[in-house]
Amino acid sequence: MANEIILSASGLTKEFKGFVAVDDVTLSVRRGTIHALIGPNGAGKTTCFNLLTKVLSPTAGRIIYNGRDITKMSPANVARLGLVRSFQISAVFGHMTALENVRIALQRRIRGDSFDFWCSERVLSSLHDEAWELITAVGLTEFAMIPARELSYGRKRALEIATTLALDPEMLLLDEPMAGMTQEDVERVSALIKEISQKRTILMVEHNLSVVASLSDRITVLTRGKVLAEGDYATVSKDPRVIEAYIGVPHA
Repeated sequence: MANEIILSASGLTKEFKGFVAVDDVTLSVRRGTIHALIGPNGAGKTTCFNLLTKVLSPTAGRIIYNGRDITKMSPANVARLGLVRSFQISAVFGHMTALENVRIALQRRIRGDSFDFWCSERVLSSLHDEAWELITAVGLTEFAMIPARELSYGRKRALEIATTLALDPEMLLLDEPMAGMTQEDVERVSALIKEISQKRTILMVEHNLSVVASLSDRITVLTRGKVLAEGDYATVSKDPRVIEAYIGVPHA
């Protein structure tokens, strides 16, 4: 199982009116690992991430998830298969409590394609315990009844992870989970990601290299839309091409 590929892309390409943002990228993510996608600004990380999660459609290439070709699937159908993503901007309902946000996500999982948010008291009660379990899992027990808009940025990100977990994903894709956080929040969310990775595969785009070093099993480095290097942190951090891409020092 540890060597099984859960998500792969081959020849992945995205062109915008003559500009190639992602250029013939091949990527393989092993089941049960934390895989980081990194690179300098403008490297094509977010575009690649959006292709993998079907927010964008590729110009060319193929994406396989759990042995199934998802290249032409909609984001919603991909999510139903267990491939779920977060976004750079925290997406929670600010006027609702943390607990209510998680319960809404649980309702979505149970009610499928229904757009009816109104449930009977019996149904809501049945979701209450599971919502509390998720709130506890992300360290928000004491903030459960506080409106989401009043939470710190880091705790909003933790809440977003809880609502994502409510969909019971097999693989979680995190888009810059540490962006804009204080060091305290970074440490809290890093610990959370490490904890949830015990039962799930994680692919993340992240700029904080200390977080990448501490969490990632494998790293893919992009630059100018292409794969520059791949391996564990010790390997890629010493690669002269990676050093040049990040700090502009030419290698011999």
